[in-house]
Amino acid sequence: MENTEAKNNPYYSRTDTTKLNISNDEWKKILAPDLYAIAREAATERAFTGKYNEFDEIGEYYCAVCGNHLFRSTSKFSSSCGWPSFFEADKEGVYYVRDQSYGMDRVEVLCKRCDSHLGHVFDDGPKPTGLRYCMNSISLEFVADAQK
Repeated sequence: MENTEAKNNPYYSRTDTTKLNISNDEWKKILAPDLYAIAREAATERAFTGKYNEFDEIGEYYCAVCGNHLFRSTSKFSSSCGWPSFFEADKEGVYYVRDQSYGMDRVEVLCKRCDSHLGHVFDDGPKPTGLRYCMNSISLEFVADAQK
């Protein structure tokens, strides 16, 4: 599933891990409106609508905004929550912020390279971590092992 965003994004790279400091005004010029709303304004795609919700190919997941590595498909599981779920993230790919919006107390997951919103992590996942990374499909790009 090719990322068409990357073609018009000079900051996109699957190999460069340099921290980006790009203004939202600049991202707004580069990103599609739906990706911008989720990645930069912490919106959420509707449950059961994302392209990776019921998706089981073997490969790697990257940030759709900057290309940073986030997840391996072997950590993906079927949670039936309506969004793609993983029990483990790349420790070098994400960081966490407390999110108390909408009257909830959650942990937001952001891309470590570009600070884009990816989703939230909950402590109701499977072993071995017990975590459920509940991600927005639009924030992810998948590359199959066969494509590498």
